[in-house]
Amino acid sequence: MTLSFDPDSLDLPSGHFIAGRYVAASGGIDVHRPSDGVAFAQCPIAGRDIVDQAVDAANQALRTSGWASLRPRERTKALVRWADLIEEEAVTLARLEAISSTRPVGQLIAGDIAVTAEQIRFFAEFADKEGSDLVPTDGNSLGMIMTEPYGVVGAITPWNFPISMAGWKIGPALAAGNAIVLKPSEMTPFSTLHMAELSVRAGIPAGLINIVLGDGPTTGAAMTGHPGIGKISFTGSTAAGSAIMENIARTGIKPMTLELGGKSPQLVFADADIALAAEAIARNILANAGQACVAGSRLIAERSIAAPLAEAILEHMSRIKPGPTWDENSLYSPIISERQIGRIDRIVQAAIDAGAECLTGGTQLGRPGYFYAPTLLASVDQASPAVTEEIFGPVLTLQTFEEEEEALELADHPIYGLAAGLFTRDLSRAIRVTRRLQAGTVWVNRYGRSRDHILPTGGYKSSGIGKDLGRDAYLANRRSKSVLINI
Repeated sequence: MTLSFDPDSLDLPSGHFIAGRYVAASGGIDVHRPSDGVAFAQCPIAGRDIVDQAVDAANQALRTSGWASLRPRERTKALVRWADLIEEEAVTLARLEAISSTRPVGQLIAGDIAVTAEQIRFFAEFADKEGSDLVPTDGNSLGMIMTEPYGVVGAITPWNFPISMAGWKIGPALAAGNAIVLKPSEMTPFSTLHMAELSVRAGIPAGLINIVLGDGPTTGAAMTGHPGIGKISFTGSTAAGSAIMENIARTGIKPMTLELGGKSPQLVFADADIALAAEAIARNILANAGQACVAGSRLIAERSIAAPLAEAILEHMSRIKPGPTWDENSLYSPIISERQIGRIDRIVQAAIDAGAECLTGGTQLGRPGYFYAPTLLASVDQASPAVTEEIFGPVLTLQTFEEEEEALELADHPIYGLAAGLFTRDLSRAIRVTRRLQAGTVWVNRYGRSRDHILPTGGYKSSGIGKDLGRDAYLANRRSKSVLINI
């Protein structure tokens, strides 16, 4: 069966998904196809009334289903059935995601969708394995730390990995006994809607997963400031995360998990396996055309091996195969929007004007849609806009160093601390440098997440608060209560 499809023939879900059914809505924001720039649908903007309806539906579902008080294993079984159905509907989900996103349809089946199903099963297994603790107190009392769900969790997901990000948020929230109201990006809403529909077909009570469509200033603000939502989980830019924190502080305090921007360094020492490093670095900055918060966009190489390393990376960059996301043979992604590709180009040109040497790229590709050429900028300093700003595109900068201390100084970003990469054969150096890197995740002799879902992800500095994935994500969806009983 071919995965390629005609984008004009796809049947799209329409409206918000609340209490297990679609709620009709009209008008809103034009949705464009990044692969050709065509506006092909509209995304409605949910106001406070729709958000109220979704929160009410979530609370009603919690009351009538007893989801939070079910035997935990029953929650596990329901979530596993949902994961199975996601895999069964992989082709439909892949096409719904590919049409408006930057994800090529050929990469979604074995990649994003399979990983999302795995992650949901992973979180489902926590339901009956994490609970309350007895704690030591004096002999005349019994001390306990009890945990319980928040009730309704609010989640906002980005456009770059819609299915994966929905799984990140919904999986731990439901496994922990909560209901959820989720807003996907207005640029990529369709696959998330279908995932919610599949949850009801899998037997998860209607109303536990509610999807409201809209933008950040209207819909997102109504969600983050809603008194009926007990906790917020957000993945997106640092600027948007700051706005969410401000809105929560103004409208009522609640806990939040924020996975935000990054400007991640990749340190390569002279003793590294150069071929391995070049392949990992190039693969990462080319994946999704660099549109990932953990993109390793700052290459910091020991001076003696910088030239052969750059040459090997340029060779990988020359092999890209761009094409529309609905063609299963396409291997290189478009940029999400005309606005974003313009921003990428402005930063690149500003860096060149400031003295950067463009070794390749630095321009849009001459084809329909929003495609930007893989770009490698050398001779950049710490003040270059290509080094200071999160570009969110296929742009890699190259800086060099002589000593380990200099490498660490170059790696330290004043704002971001999401991830970092380190390539060396020296075990002592790997441990020593890892300890000093200011990042929530460090990859050694590799770059990018694996399918080891137990490893949490989250940032230092302005790259976020709290963690997604791992045990941390499950525990972040439960609150604790201290109990002391006199005997």
